[in-house]
Amino acid sequence: MTGLPRRIAWNLRHRWRRVFALCVVGAGVAAPLLTGLWWLLPLVWFFGLFIVLPVLHTLTKPLPDDGTDGSRAASDDPALDALRERYARGDIDEREFERKLDRLLETEDAETVTDPPDGDVTDRVRKGIRTEMERLRE
Repeated sequence: MTGLPRRIAWNLRHRWRRVFALCVVGAGVAAPLLTGLWWLLPLVWFFGLFIVLPVLHTLTKPLPDDGTDGSRAASDDPALDALRERYARGDIDEREFERKLDRLLETEDAETVTDPPDGDVTDRVRKGIRTEMERLRE
């Protein structure tokens, strides 16, 4: 049973919107039964789901902590980020950067490399990195 409290805590932390919506629906059903005022049902549902839930969602939405304005999207690959940083600092030259990039792309997981209809993944990544390199040089 040690897994059940942990699972409940995870659900409350990550799925609080669903839990809140279920509580609002339950309160909307219980309010008329407890008070005898049947017009409370749509009122509770309206305020709970269309006013309180969006406000809470907006207030609890995490802010980006990377310090950028969102103009440059960070990649999900930490190895690629580290390689870009080393090149930007000047620790490695362009030839070594290309060689390490090729090696990194060769060892990429097979799930992420599926033949896309719009071209080769390697060429698209290289093109994106070259444009970033040109932007960094300026």
